Amino acid sequence: MPDDATTFDEGETHEEQLSHLKMLLDVGRKVAAQDTLDTVLETLIDLACKECDADRGTLFLNDPQTGELFSRVALGMRRREIRLMNDDGIAGAVFQSGAGEIIEDAYGDDRFNSSIDQETGYSTRNVLCAPIRTAKGEVIGVAQMLNKNGGEFTTRDLEALEGITTQCAITLQSMQLVERIEKSRKREVEFLNVISEMTSELELNKLLNKVMSEATRMLNAERSTLFLNDEKTNELFSHVGAGLSSFEIRLPNDAGIAGAVFSKGATINIPHAYADLRFNPAFDKQTGFFTRSILCVPVISKQGKVIGVTQVLNKANGPFDSEDESRLKAFTAQIAIGLENAKLFNDVQSMKNYTESMLESMTNGVITIDSGMNIVTCNAAAARLMARTPDLMIGEPATSIGEENLWLVERAKEVLESGDGDILMGVDLKFLDQSFTTNLTMLPLKSGEGGDLGAMVMIEDITNEKRVKSTLARYMDPQLADQLLAEGAGDDLMGGKDTTATVLFSDIRGFTTFTEALGAQGTVKLLNEYFELMVECISEQGGMLDKFIGDAIMAAFGIPISHGDDEDRAMQASINMLTRLNEWNVTREAKGDMPIHMGIGLNTDNIVAGNIGSSKRMDYTMIGDGVNLAARLESACKQYHAKLLISEYTASKLNGIYRLREIDRVQVKGKTQPINVLEVLDYHTDETFPNMMDVLGHFREGVNHYRAQEWMKAEHSFKEALKANPNDTLSEDYIERCEIMDINPPGDDWDGVWVMKSK
Repeated sequence: MPDDATTFDEGETHEEQLSHLKMLLDVGRKVAAQDTLDTVLETLIDLACKECDADRGTLFLNDPQTGELFSRVALGMRRREIRLMNDDGIAGAVFQSGAGEIIEDAYGDDRFNSSIDQETGYSTRNVLCAPIRTAKGEVIGVAQMLNKNGGEFTTRDLEALEGITTQCAITLQSMQLVERIEKSRKREVEFLNVISEMTSELELNKLLNKVMSEATRMLNAERSTLFLNDEKTNELFSHVGAGLSSFEIRLPNDAGIAGAVFSKGATINIPHAYADLRFNPAFDKQTGFFTRSILCVPVISKQGKVIGVTQVLNKANGPFDSEDESRLKAFTAQIAIGLENAKLFNDVQSMKNYTESMLESMTNGVITIDSGMNIVTCNAAAARLMARTPDLMIGEPATSIGEENLWLVERAKEVLESGDGDILMGVDLKFLDQSFTTNLTMLPLKSGEGGDLGAMVMIEDITNEKRVKSTLARYMDPQLADQLLAEGAGDDLMGGKDTTATVLFSDIRGFTTFTEALGAQGTVKLLNEYFELMVECISEQGGMLDKFIGDAIMAAFGIPISHGDDEDRAMQASINMLTRLNEWNVTREAKGDMPIHMGIGLNTDNIVAGNIGSSKRMDYTMIGDGVNLAARLESACKQYHAKLLISEYTASKLNGIYRLREIDRVQVKGKTQPINVLEVLDYHTDETFPNMMDVLGHFREGVNHYRAQEWMKAEHSFKEALKANPNDTLSEDYIERCEIMDINPPGDDWDGVWVMKSK
């Protein structure tokens, strides 16, 4: 046993010295029998408390990487680390000085932290604290005993505690080393498994989400984002979420901290984000997230080119250190190849999808034939002409298009052999006894190296139906014209069907003023210009214009053809209508003309759509409560000083992210059931609606208090909203409502519904 492992008081008897040595040997034996650092700590504390007759104790070890003293406590089946700076409190003082101390009055010592007693309800009377010193004299931790049972701690207790800690210091060091090695080994195994899994993933969205998830877990951070560079737009982009909630975020590749790392190719480690001028706190303000620390490293390809950046935020228990930097650099270096492969695969897949979508969206039939004269692709338009499905055509010999059309196969073969294209105008093709007048374009297909891939045949149908369509499209929506032509002139077109659609109503505000000022001709000219802009916005999103009602527009999304995202199409069309109207108003006011204002209502519901009228004059239109509610919402824009209102039914089916606020729970005229009405604010700019996120937060709080009949709290929230945007008239209206309700409370059975008396 080393000489410094034991010390004896000159006043001790021989029996006491032997007992002391026996105790130290017993401690060494019991500690050496433990397998983990946790059990060593527990055993040492139990033995020290028993030897010093203390009520409880704690053993702290120093973490040289963080400059902290740490200990571990059991919480059920889990363990939690307690950490404090290694110069903090009595334990920190003993660690720094290397000299043990006996504190007879804990509360009388300025270094003692009494807040812990206040939290736990424990009362500390006295403290015994000794350094844990190795045989070489290095202090690696502190042992602390609390509350001597039945008295005060003595120098004999301090000597015993120092002897115990010195006896087991080498074991503690060894266990710490073993634990670090084991953790390092586990991290490396996990690291290799993660890299192996990620490099096999080819779907870019899934890979981005996996990388972000693993980077967050690996560095014990709150969030992480992997940005890749889009060379076409010079933007950094990333995908967030999955499924319908997935969305893409983009920013210039020289903007912010991520842009700086990408531009310079150097790591940036910011321990305090708000103290760094490069950090933009606007993102925190928008999302409600608080950024403390940032680590951002470049993602470099095997050619040495920076292809993106990985950014992690808010490491637990302090800022990111040099080890975190090394691990994240190694991580990104390993996954760079996988990212390049996934990005390339994504580009190829996007091009394939683009080509297939383009072919499927074409009204002209397209067939491709390989060098063996077999059909490789056949789009929907070509399959319809041949009265077959595309899957039945693909792989078939080109001669399967019918004996009457074998001349076309021969011409395609000539194009393939000669390498020269061919165009045939006004030729007839016959499929299943039905003749079509077509224009044909045949082109050879070449590989990137100039090799022959086959030939493409494009079939343009120019029969009478298409000529009629070009005429009908001037008088009705092109989609409706397609439907009428598909149903055939000899069929009974009268009648309707139940369907779900999003109905749009819009109306010009104060239109009578315009008619009085402009006269008949000026009014017609104004409406033509206005309708040209508005109808274009509707058509761009695949909406169907139902009719003009004076200065009002009635349109629908989802009829006669459903797109699967008609609610979002209707929202985007409405936002575009308001945006382009604002742009037009700038031009009008510059010429001295009065600006035009309008309101829009959107509702999604079951409606009846079809041809209504007589056999001599009919109109394709829509009827039902869903249509009426959209009209009521457009009218309600006046009451709520809004320009775009939507029902809860539309809001519940939106896939996109919009800036909405629920403004009221309304029972419209003619309806018995109330609905939630929301205002859409995405057409606004920072100038037209300043501090929007602050206003939305205060307004939402105000509505919640209002429905809970907490009138004073509601009024305060609405006034806060007005401070953020003094032009928010709706907040003023709610303040007036609160004042009225405070004087005349509606009663306990009030459900927060506002009844509209007018249409």
